[in-house]
Amino acid sequence: MSEQNSNPALLHHFEDADQQFEASTLGMWAFLITEIMFFGGLFLGYIVYRSLYPAAFAEASNLLNYRLGAINTAVLICSSLTMVLAVRAAQLGKRRMLVTFLVLTIVLGSVFLVNKGFEYAHKFHEHLVPGPNFGPEHALAHPQQVQLFFGFYFGMTGLHALHMIIGIVILAIFTVQAQRGRFSQEYFTPIDIIGLYWHFVDIVWIFLFPLLYLISRT
Repeated sequence: MSEQNSNPALLHHFEDADQQFEASTLGMWAFLITEIMFFGGLFLGYIVYRSLYPAAFAEASNLLNYRLGAINTAVLICSSLTMVLAVRAAQLGKRRMLVTFLVLTIVLGSVFLVNKGFEYAHKFHEHLVPGPNFGPEHALAHPQQVQLFFGFYFGMTGLHALHMIIGIVILAIFTVQAQRGRFSQEYFTPIDIIGLYWHFVDIVWIFLFPLLYLISRT
């Protein structure tokens, strides 16, 4: 019996499972490179404007809740650990362990988004959202440049949150599939691929946290 027939997860245009795994991994890395270029442009723009308006960006950074940002950083680091453990469970063919760690990753990602939601709500309450209603009750030394900082803040953290939401949805789908026994020691490619995506999203936040919350803080 050929491997095509013995492994229903193997697509017809691949010779074997190893080739399919390598092709899928390469495809994800190609996608992540485009994401790196996308976020890289935003990071570059932020760095340029911060070098032009260091005092204003320092003033704006001090308006962020760095403690909540630190908590979210710890939450995402823990989610990376649970994602690694989920991949390992898939490689070992341990269905219950796989489901458990996928659920934990979803929970931790959801905690991050809830915390970010509270942070956004506070910024709306303080009128720190760029636009016609921008204007906090307390006076700012550099109001226009502070508004520019918050434009970067909401743009970069909002896109990061969108990527997290997409990741959580995919993880939820894979959790249901794992419960139904789709993954095994012979086929765990989707879990490995979503693991790469999840680690990328976590790494983006690792750069966002110090750039937005910590630099120039006194």
